[in-house]
Amino acid sequence: MTALAAFGITFATFGFMEFWAWFMHKFVQHGPLWFLHRSHHVRHPHPVERNDLFFLIYGAISAVLFITGANGGRWWFWVGVGIACYGTVYFFVHDVLIHGRLRFWKKSQNTYLRALNMAHKTHHKTTGRDGSAEFGLLWVSPKYIQLARRKQLKIINDKIKINQ
Repeated sequence: MTALAAFGITFATFGFMEFWAWFMHKFVQHGPLWFLHRSHHVRHPHPVERNDLFFLIYGAISAVLFITGANGGRWWFWVGVGIACYGTVYFFVHDVLIHGRLRFWKKSQNTYLRALNMAHKTHHKTTGRDGSAEFGLLWVSPKYIQLARRKQLKIINDKIKINQ
């Protein structure tokens, strides 16, 4: 397998995972597997929640693809790499940045990351199975980008006024 093909498969899988995560979140996690995902929508004192089982499921799928992928010789090895890359980004963006499950990444001033956070907060306004919006992770509706820009400009303008 060429390096270009391996990169292409990895990149395509990563991109597909954003759609897959949205689909699974909206129709499966907020559907028949709500009994697992519900733990993510309610406050609790535990560091681990039932919803974390989804991480283990995708980790296991990725591991099987690695193990059976002949050390990169088979195309599905690179699918496993794409799933693992998406899972890594998901962990840092969702669990660390948005939910603060590890306290080493403070709130970002980056407009895109602030927009992601706003969209996710909109999703969590409902604690029930129904009525949620914004099910994706990395794709953000333009309205949240615009809102984040406006908030950032307001912060900058407020700092300028204070310093004058």
